[in-house]
Amino acid sequence: MKNRIEAEFPILKTTTYLNTAASGLLSKSVLDFRKDHDEQFFKYGSKFKDYQSEMLSQTREAVGSFFTCEPNQIALVQNFSLGFNTFLEGLPKKSLFLLLKGDYPSINWPVETRDFKRNYISISANLEQDLIAEFKRQQPDVFAFSIVQYISGIKIDLQVINTLKAQYPETLFVADGTQYCGTESFNFKDSGIDVLGASAYKWLNAGYGNGFLLFKDEVPNKVFPKTIGFNSSFGKYKQQDNSFLGRFEPGHQDTLNFGSLKVALTVSNQIGVETIEHSIKVLSTSAKHQFEKHHLLDEAVIKRNAHSSIFNIKGDDKLYNTLIKNEILCSQRGNGIRVSFNYFNTEEDLEKLMSVITATL
Repeated sequence: MKNRIEAEFPILKTTTYLNTAASGLLSKSVLDFRKDHDEQFFKYGSKFKDYQSEMLSQTREAVGSFFTCEPNQIALVQNFSLGFNTFLEGLPKKSLFLLLKGDYPSINWPVETRDFKRNYISISANLEQDLIAEFKRQQPDVFAFSIVQYISGIKIDLQVINTLKAQYPETLFVADGTQYCGTESFNFKDSGIDVLGASAYKWLNAGYGNGFLLFKDEVPNKVFPKTIGFNSSFGKYKQQDNSFLGRFEPGHQDTLNFGSLKVALTVSNQIGVETIEHSIKVLSTSAKHQFEKHHLLDEAVIKRNAHSSIFNIKGDDKLYNTLIKNEILCSQRGNGIRVSFNYFNTEEDLEKLMSVITATL
């Protein structure tokens, strides 16, 4: 497997890449597709673009297979933010939202700049207990949240989401999976989430300009987006008048970017979703143990039983610059340094990170 991964991501031979939370890598398979795609467009012009609808349908079906969702319940969007804003425009103006304080701006800002009522809970070690208590206090119309927090890496317990959805079926549970999708096996059909959206340039390594929204059956009966264009009724799964999916796909869609998503999903499937999930969990567990040992984590993260593959470790500009000089790619976020472990990372990557950190303590 190591040889296959290094062949797909040659940068790993020279760089300790711990920055998927900022940007995933572009695999050789995706690069080869993109080169061939534009070469064909260069040669054949509109003849090549005649296959656009088929390509987009195949991508939609690949997303559905990967996340267990029917293709006719999947919108292909350029990124999560555009899709989420379109979704919000279809909701009643006085809807009551529940949000997480400090959640990703593309979740909170679009809600806050509209005339929605809002309540908040803090992101803490007791996140799920606080969430349950808030629902008992006042049931929201919409709970919008990131599955994995982009700064701390705190991951919400999806079993609690399933339980809350069963108890409060009228609430719409809307999740941003940009920092989650691609890290483990996920069955959307059986989840408590009504709308799952993601940009695919991070953990799916699909490059920029592609993403998706998955919808449960009942969502089109509650949400009425106004966006529309010629492409809204063009192509498989959108041919009926006033197609719900078409409201999220009003204009031309780039087969280069959405084809890249299809190829990236193929790469993940070839490696194996179970293999990816196991690799990430083993390495993340080991990383959390090392970070705790050296007192690098916030108390809220330490107290939680389960965590994602994103960590915000204590460190200043000096440590960050030292890591970069040692070809360890990471990001400064919040009050610390964010590192993230994907399936292409190894125990050797963690050892190198810890050797640099301990040398500066």
